Amino acid sequence: MRTKLSVPGEEYIYSGHGACPGCAMPVVLRTLYKLMGPRTVVAATAGCHGTISGVYPASPFKLATYNTPFPSLGAAAIGLRAGLDMKGEQETQVVAIGGDGGVFDIGLQSISRALERNENILFICYDNEAYMNTGIQGSSSTPSGAWTTTTPTSAPKSYPKKDLLGIIAAHRIPYAASASIGYLDDYLAKIEKARKINGSRFLHVISPCPVGWRFPSELTLKIARLAVQSRVFPLYEIEGGRKYKMTMDPSPVVPVKDYLALQGRFKHLPPEAIANMQAWVEENWEILSLKTRCQ
Repeated sequence: MRTKLSVPGEEYIYSGHGACPGCAMPVVLRTLYKLMGPRTVVAATAGCHGTISGVYPASPFKLATYNTPFPSLGAAAIGLRAGLDMKGEQETQVVAIGGDGGVFDIGLQSISRALERNENILFICYDNEAYMNTGIQGSSSTPSGAWTTTTPTSAPKSYPKKDLLGIIAAHRIPYAASASIGYLDDYLAKIEKARKINGSRFLHVISPCPVGWRFPSELTLKIARLAVQSRVFPLYEIEGGRKYKMTMDPSPVVPVKDYLALQGRFKHLPPEAIANMQAWVEENWEILSLKTRCQ
């Protein structure tokens, strides 16, 4: 997917925020907020976003932001939407934001309820593949073989990350998609498409973390691109829970080992483990490809 969208100049994230150097999350949100505009209310879980947005007595975010505990992102967003509707504020958008801990794991039940009801909410998951702000503990988004403080190199995770978009698609919501800040045109087009849809929408955005993934902060964008180029993180969209469309087919395809090599969290992996990951990525790509052809 390509776009020539003009990104508005208005800023909704002030400089001086507390995110780590090289953190992808502020880029994910800065881009999102610019397109969403001032008539936007945000619900945010505890997490990296919540850590920098809710620090008393100031916040780096210009948009009204309601911080909620991990389990209640969906419930909080439903409440905000209901309150705005009662006031006749249908043009004001509700955006619900969480990391993988607050979306893949602890908050999934209330998000599922919102999606099942097709609430008019845009959900964003910035996925850094672990509980980064509480000490780099593993989540159900953590890839197979990755080091975290709860999946040490002596006993790494032995199964792949949860298929979040597959779960989201099962709710048959109008629109869901994956995105990467490494491919900003694709991300912008998906935000623009999602914001014009009435009902539940969901964007899953890869969010490389220099601290937890163990890479130099200047490599964030490169790794965000390699995730796509290696097909580890495919870019696609799903309409109505059934219609799948790949929005990027990388060529040439980068070997998975090139993506892993830049990240210290995978440096302990033996060649056979990397080969297994390559096989899993190829299988997953084939499954997605079949879904795009079986429409």
